[in-house]
Amino acid sequence: MTLSDAIASLEGKFNILRKTEFRGETTLTIERADILPACQHARSLGFDTLVDVSSVDNFGEEPRFEMVYELYSLDDNHHLRLKASVSEDELEVASVVPVWSTANWHEREVYDMMGIKFTNHPDLRRILMWEGYPYFPLRKDFPLAGRPSEMPDVAFTKVAPLEGGPFVTVPGSAPSKDREPRSRRVE
Repeated sequence: MTLSDAIASLEGKFNILRKTEFRGETTLTIERADILPACQHARSLGFDTLVDVSSVDNFGEEPRFEMVYELYSLDDNHHLRLKASVSEDELEVASVVPVWSTANWHEREVYDMMGIKFTNHPDLRRILMWEGYPYFPLRKDFPLAGRPSEMPDVAFTKVAPLEGGPFVTVPGSAPSKDREPRSRRVE
């Protein structure tokens, strides 16, 4: 199936809010409620690989968030991007884990860093921050210096395990290839 046939099929079945073509990449913006059925339909059209699920924080605008799904067809070598807007009042999106199991980790990361929840996700818990952490670090209103937390000091009493080790880049004025961890020998 050609990419234009797949796009026409999606356009015939779903309400496409915006279609953007730029440098050979096609982006279809759809309704938030259509994410799961549109992904299921795209999978049936041959988009067998979910490359990435990410989110964008359009702080100061409404809807504030945008979900981005990068799809790829291995057989046809086609790339397709699906987007959907998510309001700050309704921070919930249908999980696409039933369509692509790799979405599990991607959705957990979006939940952890942005606070967008995924309905019917099999294991929606934080993946990078600890359970109970009350903030979402990739939101644009999160301060660069971070926020104070109730994390016990015990986590910060010892030297970081990789500090000074063979896999840590060394600061300096030497070219990056000489500062790379794999080019440096441990003294």
